[in-house]
Amino acid sequence: MSTFGHEPAVWQRFPALAVGVLWAAGVSGHPGTDSDFEAELARIVRDGEVAAAGRLSRSANHSESGLTSIAAWRRVYADLGYKPTQYRCAAESLLRRIRQQGTLPRVHPLVDVCNAASAAHAIPVAVLDRDRIVGDLRVGFATGAERYRTFDGTEERPRPGEVIYRDSAGSAHARRWVNRQSATSAVGPGTGAVLIVAEAVHASAAADVGKLIMELRTQLELLWATDCAVALPTANDPIVQLNAGGFIP
Repeated sequence: MSTFGHEPAVWQRFPALAVGVLWAAGVSGHPGTDSDFEAELARIVRDGEVAAAGRLSRSANHSESGLTSIAAWRRVYADLGYKPTQYRCAAESLLRRIRQQGTLPRVHPLVDVCNAASAAHAIPVAVLDRDRIVGDLRVGFATGAERYRTFDGTEERPRPGEVIYRDSAGSAHARRWVNRQSATSAVGPGTGAVLIVAEAVHASAAADVGKLIMELRTQLELLWATDCAVALPTANDPIVQLNAGGFIP
C-alpha cells in the first residue's frame, strides 16, 4: 500500500467530513502469555464499554440514534439513498450491541481496542491489514466494476455511486462507506502492519476525531510497544503518503 485518501468528490459532497489516520507495524494478535498485556487489554475494552454506556445514557432518547455523531451519519446515509435503520454505520452497530447486551464482541486484540474506542466516541473506525491492500487506497464513489469479498467468501459488486474503499487492483475494502468492511483486508493472526481510519461528519468532528486517533495511538504504543504515526487529512491536503517507516509529510 502506497497512499491513502478520500477522493475530491467525497469532500465536495460532504464538506463536514473529518478524517483521522493511524499507521502501525508489529501489532501481533497473540503477543504471548503476558498477563500484563491481557489485563491492560481487558481494562481498555471495559473502559470503552463503560464510556459508551454512559454516552448512551446521556443521549436524547437514551439510545444510539439520539447521539449527535450517529444522527449525522444517518443523514449522510439518507442522502446516499440508504434506509438508516437498514444500513448503520459501524459505530452505531457497536453502540446498539452495548445497549442490548452490555458488552462488545471479542475478535482480535487490535480490533477489540478499536471497537472500544469507536463505541466510546460514537465514531466509526476502520481497521485494515495494510499488506492485503494493493497499491493506493481511496475512499470514493464506486463505478460498479469493483469486487468485494464477504466474510463467508462470496463476491459482491458494489452498486455504482456507492461510497467504498477501493484499492489499485479494484478491490473494495469497505461497502456503504462506514457500514461494512471486507474480508480481504480483515485483521487476523498473521497481521503485522495496519491502517486505522476514523471518520465523522458532525459539527465537532475534527476535534473529536483528533482526540480518538491520539487515544488509539497511546493505547497501541502501550500494548504493543510499537511506534505509531498519525495524520489528519483535509480537503486541501487529502492524500497520506506511506512508506515502511510511517507517514511522509
